[in-house]
Amino acid sequence: MTEQKTVQFAANTLRAILMEEGADDAGFVEIGRKALAPEVEDIKRVFPQTRTIVSIAKKVNQASVQSQAVNVADEEFRRTCDDLSGVCRKTLRRLNGLGVRGVCLSYAFPADMNRWPGKIWDISHKTVAVEAGVGQMGLNRLVIHPRYGNFLVITTLLLDAELDSYSQPLKDNPCIKCRLCAAVCPVNAISQDGQFEFMACFTHSYRETLSGFQDWVERMVSATDVRTYRAWFRDSETVSMWQSLTFGYSYKCSYCMAVCPAGSDVIVDYLPDKKAYFEITVNPLIQKKEPVYLLAGTRAEVAVKKNPSKEARYVRTPIRPTSIAGFLMGVTLAFNPEKAQGVNMNIQFNFTGKEDVSATVVIGMGKINVSQGAEGKADLVVYADSEVWIKFLNKEVSLLKAIFSRKLRVRGNPLFMKKFQDCLLLF
Repeated sequence: MTEQKTVQFAANTLRAILMEEGADDAGFVEIGRKALAPEVEDIKRVFPQTRTIVSIAKKVNQASVQSQAVNVADEEFRRTCDDLSGVCRKTLRRLNGLGVRGVCLSYAFPADMNRWPGKIWDISHKTVAVEAGVGQMGLNRLVIHPRYGNFLVITTLLLDAELDSYSQPLKDNPCIKCRLCAAVCPVNAISQDGQFEFMACFTHSYRETLSGFQDWVERMVSATDVRTYRAWFRDSETVSMWQSLTFGYSYKCSYCMAVCPAGSDVIVDYLPDKKAYFEITVNPLIQKKEPVYLLAGTRAEVAVKKNPSKEARYVRTPIRPTSIAGFLMGVTLAFNPEKAQGVNMNIQFNFTGKEDVSATVVIGMGKINVSQGAEGKADLVVYADSEVWIKFLNKEVSLLKAIFSRKLRVRGNPLFMKKFQDCLLLF
């Protein structure tokens, strides 16, 4: 069997095609780029012949995103994402005619739900965009373009061709560190010191997708009667879920994007009169009366209690790890710094059975770190059958039953296990 010959292609020609088809910007990264090493396995899974990764950006209408009517912003995102998908596909059809093959990836959904609740996305569009010089990551965890700011959506195209030149990351970050994104965030997911709490953002903004939808279904089927269901969900929440199912998923918040003044096309509205910008763009979103979805005992709860315009709607997260790999990734995402104040501990895990994995979790200074293998001096060592541990996490088996079965053993002070559970939103 002869090896397929790699096609050579001019970067300038590819850029010209993308612009003609409606892209607002694009950048190119070679498959061997060191920064993309963690993405290569999934890239090859999707399209084994990949030689070039293309980041494609499409601008969204700024005023629509800044509207207090979140449904207006959602419609702008949906339609622009459709346009972006069209750019990618029309470009690929033209490239096919020139002997280049490739695959267009979805902007967000559909995703690979067989891997839920792990890495359901095929590739991190943001990572590619940064390496391709489309923008740099801002404090709000959005890619900020030097001209359009964060008012854009991005996707990725995989090609089997090698280009004659590739893009490089921007030398300067367009983010101006104004921290308006932190000021406007209703769940305090963006801290002034730069930290980001994933679960706070995920629980509220993504309420009608993924785990929020799962929670809705599980509560609906477990309700003993319609009164029980209505005690959990208002009519407005039920019809809102219907709308997401019918017209496309809706976000509950995109305020961090709405208020960002970075980018040469945007900053002209901010620099001449910062106070006026705050009053016109930021303050209406802070003062908007609305429900905010949150988990009890989190910084989101603290933030909502401080803002009389926001109503706390307590929900639960039914995220259930299905593997040890998913658990270790989820530990970082589900870490609750509000419950970790004053906690300092080192827990080492040794899993056997279906998954043979060892790892160390260190909590201290309100932060968490997960590493492979045994690191440092352990306060608690956990020995567990991997399948039993997953059942314990998902409340399918009690801690005592797992210990009595000898499928789970601990060495050290068992109180550290309780502290560990308190610091996470998985239990």
